[in-house]
Amino acid sequence: MARTPAHEMFDRDPASKAAGMELLDAGNGQATVRMAVTADMVNGHAITHGGYVFMVADTAFACACNSRGPVTVAAGADVAFLRSTRAGDVLTAYARERVVQGRSGIYDVTVTCEDGVVAEFRGRSRTIGAA
Repeated sequence: MARTPAHEMFDRDPASKAAGMELLDAGNGQATVRMAVTADMVNGHAITHGGYVFMVADTAFACACNSRGPVTVAAGADVAFLRSTRAGDVLTAYARERVVQGRSGIYDVTVTCEDGVVAEFRGRSRTIGAA
């Protein structure tokens, strides 16, 4: 896998690493990130806390919009939770660029688990500087 600015950014991301995330692929406005759900990531209903589902989607979004450089950050995001997961499940987030206009972009992320789609996420990006 060719290294991109997204790989460099991910290497410096202690939050995603602390959650056990792996960057599987990044380039050309796309990225794939995987995370295993641990017992520390579930809520009082014994299902994955929505914040962690959002986090894996947000990390894939960040890697996709930084896959070419320059430095790009989130301007906003929305998520739709479609089904629950539990400790031991593995989440995979697939991010893809939809459109970039000037310094703004829109990216869609699908979070999946073995049994299907867990969440759909739409992120809005803003380029702020050089890589």
